[in-house]
Amino acid sequence: MAELPDVRFLTVAEVAELMRVSKMTVYRLVHSGELPAVRFGRSYRVPESAVTEALHRPIADVG
Repeated sequence: MAELPDVRFLTVAEVAELMRVSKMTVYRLVHSGELPAVRFGRSYRVPESAVTEALHRPIADVG
């Protein structure tokens, strides 16, 4: 049996707290494809590494 990579998944609420945004903002990022996520039943889980990468990304210009 192959070993699974050591990936930690976070809930939408945990991601929102880490990023200091609302849960709705996290859902928008997931649905737009800016934040990768895996769906488990009716909920989403986001790889911790994806959150770390998103926090280190430069902010896009608005306007």
